Amino acid sequence: MPVDYLASLAAPERSARSNLHLGAGLAFVAGALNAGGFLAVGQYTSHMTGMVSTAADNIALGQWVVVIGAVLAFAAFLCGAMCTALLVNFSRRHQPRWAYLPTLGLEALLLLGFGVIGSQLLPHQIERVSLTALLLCFTMGLQNALVTKISNAEIRTTHLTGLVTDFGIELGRLLYWNRSPGRPGEPKVRANRRRLRIHATMIGAFFGGGISGALAFKHLGFVATVPLAVGLVLIAMASLLRSTQTD
Repeated sequence: MPVDYLASLAAPERSARSNLHLGAGLAFVAGALNAGGFLAVGQYTSHMTGMVSTAADNIALGQWVVVIGAVLAFAAFLCGAMCTALLVNFSRRHQPRWAYLPTLGLEALLLLGFGVIGSQLLPHQIERVSLTALLLCFTMGLQNALVTKISNAEIRTTHLTGLVTDFGIELGRLLYWNRSPGRPGEPKVRANRRRLRIHATMIGAFFGGGISGALAFKHLGFVATVPLAVGLVLIAMASLLRSTQTD
């Protein structure tokens, strides 16, 4: 049943399948917000490597206003990750069956807020970074930390550098020619096909989300985030309903 499937995505009892499917769904959301958010606020909001590099470059150039903006964006992402850790650990201790629901619900609320009031927040600048961009950075940190905790750091959704690196490593192993004998007892080089599937799925989901988000923001504006928020709400509600029925 659809409710059972949705409930399994945020259930405390994890499986490789539920981790992959939830990770793919959130990677789609991250791609949509990152690409669509660029059209809305003029910057990518999950790219912390770029933020740190921007701060470093502009410290050297003496552009302190830009440095402050990059630091604020970095801090917002960091605070989002910290918030997830606090919510998940508190929920695991007091209501284990709902461990991930507060974070999913908070992300949904942030996306709804972004969709409803994003256009009003956009003109308000804090040293060249709009409040909208900071809200998105916080949301990306929140989401990436959630998937990291759910999958025991196997899956991340908001950035591709690590994913593409790991994907390339496994592809290299897949293409490696094991014809010549190695040293006695040395194992053959073999690709981890499960990791290949996970990385390919995450990259594809992020890219698909990016295309969808860019098109939606182009034609609909900030309201494009509402369907993403509704999807998160459905997952949280299904999990809540299923856990209530088992009491």
